[in-house]
Amino acid sequence: MPSPLLAPLFGSTAMEAVFSDRETIAAMLRFEAALAAVEAEAGVIPKAAVTSIAKACAGGPIDPAALAAAAGVAGNTAIPLVKMLTAKVAAADAEAAKWVHYGATSQDVMDSGLVLQLKAAFDVLDADLARAAKAAARLARIYRDTPMAGRTWLQQALPITFGLKMAGVLDALMRHRERLGEARPRVLVLQLGGAAGTLASLGDKGPEVADRLATALGLAFADTPWHGHRDRILEAAALFAGIAVTCGKLARDVALLMQTEVGEVMEPAAPGRGGSSTMPHKRNPMLSATILGAANLAPQLLAAVAAGGAGEHERFTGGWQAEWLALPELARLAGGALHRAAELLEGLEVRPERMRANLGLTDGLLMAEAVQMALAPALGRLAAHDLIEAACRKAVAEGRGLLDVLAEDSVIAGAASRDELAGLLDPARYLGAAGEFVDRVLARYAGM
Repeated sequence: MPSPLLAPLFGSTAMEAVFSDRETIAAMLRFEAALAAVEAEAGVIPKAAVTSIAKACAGGPIDPAALAAAAGVAGNTAIPLVKMLTAKVAAADAEAAKWVHYGATSQDVMDSGLVLQLKAAFDVLDADLARAAKAAARLARIYRDTPMAGRTWLQQALPITFGLKMAGVLDALMRHRERLGEARPRVLVLQLGGAAGTLASLGDKGPEVADRLATALGLAFADTPWHGHRDRILEAAALFAGIAVTCGKLARDVALLMQTEVGEVMEPAAPGRGGSSTMPHKRNPMLSATILGAANLAPQLLAAVAAGGAGEHERFTGGWQAEWLALPELARLAGGALHRAAELLEGLEVRPERMRANLGLTDGLLMAEAVQMALAPALGRLAAHDLIEAACRKAVAEGRGLLDVLAEDSVIAGAASRDELAGLLDPARYLGAAGEFVDRVLARYAGM
């Protein structure tokens, strides 16, 4: 359940507004007002009823606390909401009150209201994805050729560039924007099926009303009511979880690179951020920590949505109800994580001098593969590998630089001079296609 105390820490103002209680109620009321209007257009209900229903839907909001108390008894929010709305309409027009929620069922109003909120949530995420991508593209461009240690299994592996690391972030962010666009016509779909998915309550007007209602609400049409098939909701949940996890990956790397012994980047500074209640010198990765908190929770919430999708027949017992908690919370966490990731990228402090210094920590060991690959044509790949591996072990055991150990080996010295070996141990000369990969991503970004 969202906490007013923690919402500013883990959420974003825009996403909190989308999934606030008042907006949840407002989305359901938009459904009810539009339903009445299109049913009148189709000749299902009297046109005279529409104005009173629309006024009641747009009038003073239904009290969330009263609705919550009633929902605890009714089992969902739609049943008491329709009763309260009907009472509001009846107070002004008793005849119009007969036509409130006509032919629909609770799940129609709740699912379609949720889809309206998802539509707004997708817009919020798309804006922050664009913002984060712009910042990542800037970093990739500036640091395209800045060497740093690539790390595997938390150990230095081979040199890469910071630009390549940021291009990887940008690439992932662009894929999420593509997924959002691809998901819109599949996910942002009206749900209107009546009691069991046949719309029998509307006679032969059911499909017409559904099509008119989808148009009125700006949603896609559904060939069949989808209340019993939750793949659309699951797709939205997977999108939210994926965005949170991508932001978590960025945050994990930043937190590791901020370690005192590494010091290659720093989160953007701000008054009151990242300090310690007892240690004045601390500058903790607080943005990264809250992003990672969201990323750690997202898979469990996604699992809850996925498990609930295997429900019973035309109306679920328990699985649908689990979505009410899991999906909005997933959206909140994804929105908060992404908002903070954009802030992180925009203000990230990059320290190329520390990257250069850390490249030399192993006194040449980082470049062992470069020497191996250069000697492989003359010695054979396996023979070169074994020679270089033995030299690395000797360098570590004796506390010596790899260049000195390599140069004194007669077999290696016969294949490469000391100056040639020194060149092979230069990290800037063993960056492979890093620059080309960065350029490819930036070119695609420029074309979006």
